Amino acid sequence: MAKKLGKEIRERVLRNMFVKNYKRIWPYLKPYWVRGLLAILVAIPVGSLDAVIALALKPYMDVVMIDKNLQTAWYIPLLIIGFTLVQGVLKYIADYLNTWVGTNTTNLLKKDLYRKMLTFETEFFNKKNSGEVLFMFNSNADMACAGLLNNVKAFVQKFFTAISLIAVLFYNSWQLALVCVAIMFFALLPMTVVRRKIKNVVKKSIQVSSELLTEYNETYNGNKTIISYNLAEKQRDKFDKVLNNSFSLSMKMMKRTRWLTPVMHVILSVGIGLAIWFGSYLILNGSITAGSFVSFLTALIMLYTPIKSIGGTYNSVLMSFLAIERVFDILDAVPAITEKKGAVKMKSNIKKIEYRDVSFEYVKDVPVLKNINFTVKKGETIAFVGNSGGGKSTVVSLLPRFYDVTSGAILIDGVDVRDMTLNSLRANIGVVFQDNFLFSGTIRENIMLGNEKASEKELLKAVKMACLDDVIKTLPDGLDSEIGERGVLLSGGQKQRVAIARAFLKNAPILVLDEATSALDNKSEAVVQKAIENLMKDKTVFVIAHRLSTIQNADNILVINDGQVVESGTHEELIKNKNGAYKTLYDMQFKAKQKQKKAE
Repeated sequence: MAKKLGKEIRERVLRNMFVKNYKRIWPYLKPYWVRGLLAILVAIPVGSLDAVIALALKPYMDVVMIDKNLQTAWYIPLLIIGFTLVQGVLKYIADYLNTWVGTNTTNLLKKDLYRKMLTFETEFFNKKNSGEVLFMFNSNADMACAGLLNNVKAFVQKFFTAISLIAVLFYNSWQLALVCVAIMFFALLPMTVVRRKIKNVVKKSIQVSSELLTEYNETYNGNKTIISYNLAEKQRDKFDKVLNNSFSLSMKMMKRTRWLTPVMHVILSVGIGLAIWFGSYLILNGSITAGSFVSFLTALIMLYTPIKSIGGTYNSVLMSFLAIERVFDILDAVPAITEKKGAVKMKSNIKKIEYRDVSFEYVKDVPVLKNINFTVKKGETIAFVGNSGGGKSTVVSLLPRFYDVTSGAILIDGVDVRDMTLNSLRANIGVVFQDNFLFSGTIRENIMLGNEKASEKELLKAVKMACLDDVIKTLPDGLDSEIGERGVLLSGGQKQRVAIARAFLKNAPILVLDEATSALDNKSEAVVQKAIENLMKDKTVFVIAHRLSTIQNADNILVINDGQVVESGTHEELIKNKNGAYKTLYDMQFKAKQKQKKAE
């Protein structure tokens, strides 16, 4: 009783999964449903025509082989060739339509997945490796749509092949047909236990596949580090370990699914054996003719052949449905950073920015910022200094809502940034990072991302103000020079100036400079610092500084250590506190600079 109940529950879950997934995927299939339906309808005669050969053998055997009359059976070979030709043409049409619908449906799904990916917050990407992201937003869609449609077509084709061949079986001998069809259905029973055996293995396989993609990405992006630190052997061992895990999971999948085909093969072979034994008996007692028996046996073998492989198709369908579940889990996910209903548009003419009792945690109960309070007025420059990992970058990352505060609030003219539309908030904040991301393409294209509607005159002004014009003059294609992926064809200082030019073109009233010169040599820093000074004019500026010499003119300097403001004031005020944290940092840098000069 319990076993029967368990089976009914599994079947109900499987049926509900099919219905649920088809309902979810339907909006993506709907624009192409006519062609999709046509592909399925064309698959019906493709499958049905398989019975022609088996059916034609009965008159051929009875007339030619038994009655020795060739004249009345001359048309049968031509009939078989003609039907096979029609079947081949229809199969091509079905494959073409299926590929067309599958590719377009997959692309629609990928578009929605990509749009969804763009809504996720920085923390989402921090927690995932690149391979996992690629698999989530790209590979799942391929498995979900293309695989599902191909398998649906295959099922329809095989179903009508089975129906037409079963009809041939009953036409030739209903007694034999009942036995063989019963065995066929008995052979299909093992498919009911497959799904629950593979779900966990599929999940682990996806994780390993994403790790493989990450290995390739890291080798590509970190090739210089690998070469300079002689890490080739270490990376090879790491890659081999992932591959070995992949192999183990593949073998687990094989053990849990591939038994299905040989089991079905054995059961169906029993059916063929019984058909030969029982058929021989029926021929001898005159119940069927030899032609009927040959036709029956041919139809049976043609019927059992796709049935043997249906286990593999069934596994593929399950994989597609599991992929659909993963896709819609992603599409249903709610990003941590969202826009409130009724959010207001931020005004560009700001007067005051206030951090009020701001605390933040990346990990629950592990505070990174603790009760940060300060105010910045329009046109002022506020600088953040302190020990590494103290929370400086986190402070400024909260302003454009890369993350949201855990408690407290950030107010712009009295309005919480969480009550503002994301587009208007971020449109009014320009950011120059320590390591700015440049997209593959040209210098012009990367700068124009700041304001795609900017005129050529505005673009050239931004280039000049970013001190980039001297670099442009040395390049054969000028602004239209290709810079490679992530800007690899430019030096660090050149990349920074492109990013500054981009920020110039954006011309946002609030500017965030996140250690924009700390990774540069002295010569590059001097040029970039000049460009930054140009950029800071008439803006409210947040500066994270590594070199204290760059922020001596700031209106307010906050020293942040271990997530807390330990000192604040102007450079002149802070330098007077001989035991203060700022004075300690300043003296350390001054002494280091003196040593460097003596060494030179």
